[in-house]
Amino acid sequence: MLLLQIIGVVLGLLYLYLEYKANIWLWLVGLIMPIVHGVLYYKSGLYADCAMNGYYVLAGLYGWIVWKNKKSDGKTVNIQKTPMKCAILLIPIYAILHVIIYWLLITFTNSTVPFADSFTTALSIIAMWMLAQKFVEQWLVWLVIDVVTVGLYIYKGIPITATLYALYSILAVVGYRKWLKEI
Repeated sequence: MLLLQIIGVVLGLLYLYLEYKANIWLWLVGLIMPIVHGVLYYKSGLYADCAMNGYYVLAGLYGWIVWKNKKSDGKTVNIQKTPMKCAILLIPIYAILHVIIYWLLITFTNSTVPFADSFTTALSIIAMWMLAQKFVEQWLVWLVIDVVTVGLYIYKGIPITATLYALYSILAVVGYRKWLKEI
């Protein structure tokens, strides 16, 4: 598990650096990193986090396509604020996802942390979609996820990965500020 944590940290830092720079290559790293983390989370009994990595692979492909393709006006997707209509719609989508994932965890797994695992997983689905759209507020959603995840991963005995998420928390604030300037 130690080697998986170290590899995951290296990939995670590279991913976050590329995200900070709004560099399209983050999506390539985002296709590799979920495999490492998926195995780690499965071995730690974090089943929703494990399954989430399948979503990350699909979201990585989607993000790559969105960032690579040009809009009808010939411009690439730019960093922008989340439209209010969209933000309002994301709240019930998150709630529905959280309830479904929680139910799946308590019904089909022996998870010892179903609420926290489903909370971070449901929010991660939202945040990843927001990243693909280049919504600046995705950094704030990741900040919430990262802070909760630090405690969760310490509790589950994967402290190196918890440290990565502590660093993610700090960098989420830095990334948010940088992306605000980019707008």
